[in-house]
Amino acid sequence: MDNDTRRQKQQALMTELLERKIRLHAQHLYDERGQAEGLALQDWIEAESRVLENSILAPLYRRTREEAGA
Repeated sequence: MDNDTRRQKQQALMTELLERKIRLHAQHLYDERGQAEGLALQDWIEAESRVLENSILAPLYRRTREEAGA
């Protein structure tokens, strides 16, 4: 495996791990509100903000999301 492929796989793994952390935090916010429906996007945005605010991987995550069209 060449270096570019290895780097791309590592970046994909790091992005996936960040998304898992965000998903877990969004679930936590949902649970804290008593599992009230209708605020999934708000929960995701808040969770994403909190997880990424101190992460050195935030630029990688954002760039990957932009490239994916999300």
